[in-house]
Amino acid sequence: MRRKPATPSPVADRAAPEFYLSRELAALEFNFRVLAQARDTRIPLLERLRFLSIVANNLDEFFEVRVAMLKHHHMFGSAAPGPDGLSSGELLTRIRKRVLDLVAEQYTTWQEELRPALDEENIHFLTRSRWTERQRGWLQGYFENEVMPVLSPLGLDPAHPFPRILNKTLNIAVVLKGRDAFGREGHMALVRAPRSLPRIIRLPDEVCDGGEHYIFLAELLQGFVDLMFPGFKVAGAYQFRVTRNSELMVEEAEVDNLARALSEELIGRGYARPVRLEIGADCPKSIVSMLIANFELEDTDVYRCDGPVNIIRAGTIYDGLDRPDLKFPRFIPQLPQAFNDSRCKFEVLRQRDVLLHHPYESFAAVVDLLRQAAQDPAVLAIKQTLYRAGVDTPLVDLLVEAARNGKDVTVVIELRARFDEEANIRLATRLQEAGVQVVYGVVGFKTHAKMLLIVRREDDSLRRYVHLSTGNYHQANSRSYTDIGLMTAHPGIGEDLHKVFQQLSGLGPMIELQHLLHSPFTLYGKVLEKIERETAHALAGKPARIVAKLNALNEAHVIQALYRASQAGVEIDLIVRGACTLRPGLAGVSERIRVRSIVGRFLEHSRVYWFANDGAPELYCASADWMERNLMRRIEVAFPILDPVLAKRVYDETLANYLADNVDAWLLDGKGRYTRARSGDELPHSAQQWLLDRIVPVTA
Repeated sequence: MRRKPATPSPVADRAAPEFYLSRELAALEFNFRVLAQARDTRIPLLERLRFLSIVANNLDEFFEVRVAMLKHHHMFGSAAPGPDGLSSGELLTRIRKRVLDLVAEQYTTWQEELRPALDEENIHFLTRSRWTERQRGWLQGYFENEVMPVLSPLGLDPAHPFPRILNKTLNIAVVLKGRDAFGREGHMALVRAPRSLPRIIRLPDEVCDGGEHYIFLAELLQGFVDLMFPGFKVAGAYQFRVTRNSELMVEEAEVDNLARALSEELIGRGYARPVRLEIGADCPKSIVSMLIANFELEDTDVYRCDGPVNIIRAGTIYDGLDRPDLKFPRFIPQLPQAFNDSRCKFEVLRQRDVLLHHPYESFAAVVDLLRQAAQDPAVLAIKQTLYRAGVDTPLVDLLVEAARNGKDVTVVIELRARFDEEANIRLATRLQEAGVQVVYGVVGFKTHAKMLLIVRREDDSLRRYVHLSTGNYHQANSRSYTDIGLMTAHPGIGEDLHKVFQQLSGLGPMIELQHLLHSPFTLYGKVLEKIERETAHALAGKPARIVAKLNALNEAHVIQALYRASQAGVEIDLIVRGACTLRPGLAGVSERIRVRSIVGRFLEHSRVYWFANDGAPELYCASADWMERNLMRRIEVAFPILDPVLAKRVYDETLANYLADNVDAWLLDGKGRYTRARSGDELPHSAQQWLLDRIVPVTA
């Protein structure tokens, strides 16, 4: 239905800093939403414990990467303010204030909510004050026989200077009084916990009165620290942990062998510049000052912890505990119905496209497709990208099998996938030894696209079979991340993907694609073009709407285009899991933009873009967020869902469904604050639970 043309709003300075939130602060806010899961009593207890560990892990990475880079820029004055206008110094100040809030809430959740609740379920984390005599006796024997032989306590003096402390390792600072056998006065010593020692120790049943009993390694070290320093009186023992810059600095254009250069850089990563010091809340200022001086940090880099400094380790008990009553109900991901009646995936794909919605539908469909390709004599070539593959993936075995079966196998491995660099170097080596052609992508552009291409001879011609996805070829992640995958034999998409692989492996010229949007070439411009098209429709009085589901949104020009669209009358709904720097609901600027974040059982990872297009809607799934790095500095692919039935399914399941969520949704306001959505008079609707109920049966 045509409506009256909109009257354009007065043009605001859409680039003004007040219209943008800080990317770093927005990323930090996501962790408060995850921590809310740990505090939510509607969620099974061990899942809440897992969410607490996720917050700690996210915070580690935040300091290792974002804070580390900010401190680097602040030190050398090498970065201009972002769209929010904040200098690196001001941003670091704001980050510290918010991290202090997060750390305080994190340990309050542990001390006052989770640990007491675990006690009620007969799962106990014992501090030294709670050890019984029997437990103390067993723990002393364990310490003397299993722990002490691998420790190397270090007294600090001119002959024993402050040692190198590895990134994120557990350490104990010990204050000593007295003289040793050589007549040296005791002052300070350090105990470094080797990585070979378990950070959580389960006490045997014979020294406990039923239930599960655990202690942190830090408690054990502090409890028996006097045994490590005979002849001294221990005046205090304080746990600490240092976080270091983990961003690898390799000038790709200046190295002959990227794998070798990264391998050399990885050697020193654990000892790079410190950026954060976590220390027990009871540690005296004098000890803190000594540690600050040795790590060349400042007071503002110190975070006191009212509990174990490595709280992240608490979640490691999850897998070993057989307590289904304290976990989410198990479910078995389903194979797509199209594959249930046929063992030949190629035969099915010749007839129709197949959609996969993980984790509700099984990643086994992808594995089975590659297995058939590896064993089928008619398959001539296989090309695949690997960004994060995991250690347990069968895909690598199948790629090796395919190469040994005489297929031409090419794998584009992204060596610079953060924190997976070492694993990917090993993976590349294994594939190369099996005869696979391994390509490391393009210098300066991470290959983040998720693509699989199979070339098969059929009759007198070749046919291409394709799998494209919003998520990694990572079997473990496919059980806990939401992602969309498309399997198709569509000739145009197959031709497009062939050109993309040719460009990656052959360093070819600019290519024209018929269906795929390709970063860093066409994706950015096409996203802007489609937003502007909706703006034009609104100005012409036509219905106009944009719905997008993303992990993050921070690209300034995309945000400005969305502001223009809102001012023109376009209705815009954004489902952004993590950092969103757009400010919704600003008068005269973003009144028609609504932003929500879904935080639930599964990590929301699928990216879907939908444009109303005056009654001829377009829907794309993608590996790319609307971020500067994805749109301009990565190899990414957005793929259309051309089958109208499947396109409607993606819209219903990933967009409409999530916009109706009033259980796991958080709503962003113009000040950057998130509040929980409320069901009010409506029936509660959890998007993830709706999909579980709709697609998969729950098992005991």
